Amino acid sequence: MTWHAIMRRLERIGLALAVVALVSPAAFVFLWMLSLSLKTEIDNIVYPPIFWPSEPTLKNYVQVLSENRFPLYFWNSILVTGGATLIGLLIGVPAGYGIAKARATRLAVVVMIARMTPALSFLIPLFIAFQWLGLVNTIVGLVLVHLVITVPIIVWVMMGTFESQPQDLDDAALIDGATPWQSFLLVALPLAKSGIVVSSILAFIFSWNNFIFGVVLGSKDTRTLPVAVYNVLTFEQLAWGPLAAAALLVTLPVLVVTLIAQKQIVAGLTDGGLKDG
Repeated sequence: MTWHAIMRRLERIGLALAVVALVSPAAFVFLWMLSLSLKTEIDNIVYPPIFWPSEPTLKNYVQVLSENRFPLYFWNSILVTGGATLIGLLIGVPAGYGIAKARATRLAVVVMIARMTPALSFLIPLFIAFQWLGLVNTIVGLVLVHLVITVPIIVWVMMGTFESQPQDLDDAALIDGATPWQSFLLVALPLAKSGIVVSSILAFIFSWNNFIFGVVLGSKDTRTLPVAVYNVLTFEQLAWGPLAAAALLVTLPVLVVTLIAQKQIVAGLTDGGLKDG
């Protein structure tokens, strides 16, 4: 075996160990949550801890689904996250195209600042405005406030996607008589499918996991799914089984979407990282 082959094998082993070191904590936490959700409260508080119960039970899932209005919150999350993602695509994709082609660096910085700003910073002014407009405790209000999450993500990803496209394609369309809007719809948009997929998935994930907007701007009938985890907590005791079951049910849709679209996510982020010179 040559020295080059030995070095390549060592690099692969080092990469594998690094991946294991990074993934192991998250995998352990997920498996421990799964273990808690399948055990009774007696098994959850026993010492030494039992990792896997001798008799797994689905009682915690039944309790969460029946006692915490979980199906209603799930439907609310579908409406809010789906609506915010779709509207975010309608706004963010053309905005990303315009910023990318105009090379508007300052606008790109504004988008990045909007993405990095904590959600709490938007909460008080939005609450006052929504209270005046009568949108507090409504699904429409939650959809609008979730645009604060989805639009900056979509714009930022689409900027990279459109910047990676050759400028010659747009120039050729304009020379042939197409308007800028036609060039966007007929030339740039079909080539940006991977970016649209990854931006919509990222927007969906961040919107789905948002907690603070649903608690403050939602009512008992309009709150979203992450609030269901909060409702499991009681003043009398901390029930680890139902809490873990609720957390897993909230995480499951995001996990399924990520696993199904992982290739598209990698492809979209890769395309967005290749800038046209």
